[in-house]
Amino acid sequence: MEKKRVSAFTLYQNALLASSPEVNASSVQVTSKKKKRKENGVQLPKSIKKAKRNPTSKHVIKSAQGQERVEPRTEVKCEDASVEGLGDLLGDLAKVSNSRERASKLFQWLIHPIPSKSFFRDTWEKKPIVVQRQDGGNYYKGLFSTAEFDRILRQEDVQYGVNLDVTSYTNGKRETHNPPGRALPFTVWDFYESGCSLRMLNPQAFSSTVWNVLSILQEQFGSMAGANVYLTPPGTQGFAPHYDDIEAFVVQLEGKKHWRVYSPRSEDEVLPVLSSPNFSQSEIGKPILEVVLEAGDLLYMPRGFIHQGDCLPDAHSLHITVSSYQKNSWGDLLAKVVPAAVAMAMEEDVDFRRGLPLDYLTYMGVQNSEKDDPRRVQFLSRINGLMKKLATFAPVDTAVDQKARELFYDCLPPALTAEELTGSVQGAPSRWENGEAVDVGGFIKSQTRIRLIRSGIARLCSVEDAVLLYYTTDNSRVYHKNEPKSFEIKPEHTDATEFLIHAYPKFVTVSSLPCESAEDKVTLAELLFERGLIHTAEPLQRS
Repeated sequence: MEKKRVSAFTLYQNALLASSPEVNASSVQVTSKKKKRKENGVQLPKSIKKAKRNPTSKHVIKSAQGQERVEPRTEVKCEDASVEGLGDLLGDLAKVSNSRERASKLFQWLIHPIPSKSFFRDTWEKKPIVVQRQDGGNYYKGLFSTAEFDRILRQEDVQYGVNLDVTSYTNGKRETHNPPGRALPFTVWDFYESGCSLRMLNPQAFSSTVWNVLSILQEQFGSMAGANVYLTPPGTQGFAPHYDDIEAFVVQLEGKKHWRVYSPRSEDEVLPVLSSPNFSQSEIGKPILEVVLEAGDLLYMPRGFIHQGDCLPDAHSLHITVSSYQKNSWGDLLAKVVPAAVAMAMEEDVDFRRGLPLDYLTYMGVQNSEKDDPRRVQFLSRINGLMKKLATFAPVDTAVDQKARELFYDCLPPALTAEELTGSVQGAPSRWENGEAVDVGGFIKSQTRIRLIRSGIARLCSVEDAVLLYYTTDNSRVYHKNEPKSFEIKPEHTDATEFLIHAYPKFVTVSSLPCESAEDKVTLAELLFERGLIHTAEPLQRS
């Protein structure tokens, strides 16, 4: 018997129903109960204003032995100066038609000479690693600079506490010295000269190069890629020892910095859910890694590894930390799956609706946990059985789509290549010239070849009684400045939209879209083109 074909629209509607009407895509949310506390001082302490910068470290450093279960870090010395720099690489990557391949190549450049396959197998989430290039600082040249930092202060609306933090760490005390309002060069450079560190929180909002790099890398990680820039005066330290909840790639851009990295203090702090508070030196033990990064070097640290960096007395430091994988664990996914599974189980299985024993409060609970009572064994066995049964109700695909919606809200918009721009609505030549609008419009026809602008910039999800297409092309370079972007896809267009998503990186003709009528095919292509989600193989012509 021939299997009956089910439309994509029906599949998305079924997935929505499977997650229960009471626990739909908008109601299953994870709420963080804790937020990392931030200091918010507003006045520069006299101890920093008047004190001379004391030397904090010697350049000649020996690494400590690894402790307990953590493997010693790997140190890679790279003297290959023939690898192309960032400017040449971005130019070459712009010619790579497949954005997934582009992301892979850029990440390989970031961690060169370590093969990315062995990095993810042996190092990712496991241990820190250092790459020392000894190339005079040329490798990462062009990514960001102190001159760019200064330009941004002069030309952009940089706000203290939003875009810039002024920090210090002296005598074991970490402080933030942010005054209110805009960060202007006169005040910012005075803070710096007084021994304060400067942290730019979202350089991608101001630097097109950083934006381009991060928008490519987020496709490699399948997770938002962010960045902070840190400028530290010679002989000072800006931050207390702490660990983060992200995978961190410390890219040394200028000068040099002395780093100490420490093992997680216990199993509870391995791959933590939240960043830590500031630690004192007595709380963290001995470092498993101690190194001076010079311009062109890289330090990778998994989340949970405590770290601190200070400047040597003979040079300032400028580095950018590229980060990813925040709240992207199995537990984060299960936090969405389990509530929905419980709601479905209670709706569909009477075992989950049966009442608790009348007397369960007399033998269960912490106050009764030490009792030797057979009823406790029976109760826990019942819970164990229901938990195993619960897995059969888990709406995993629906929960993954909820995670995807959050990712799409977090992500940067794509920084388009020349090829992507030329065939897209963003690159259309329409303009005002000599008193009239010229080069307006352009016709999408059945033979027009189209594809998504990037892999992963659009995703179909069921929400309530509709199928929505979420997308990132209209996101802001400022984190969460705009609301999540989506629009409804009609039932007759769902199959064709899914077809386009899966067809990438191939161009397909409009006529090949699985819609019932030629009119529907053109209508969908025009909609996606006008929303900036697709581009054509050749620029549109008016004819």
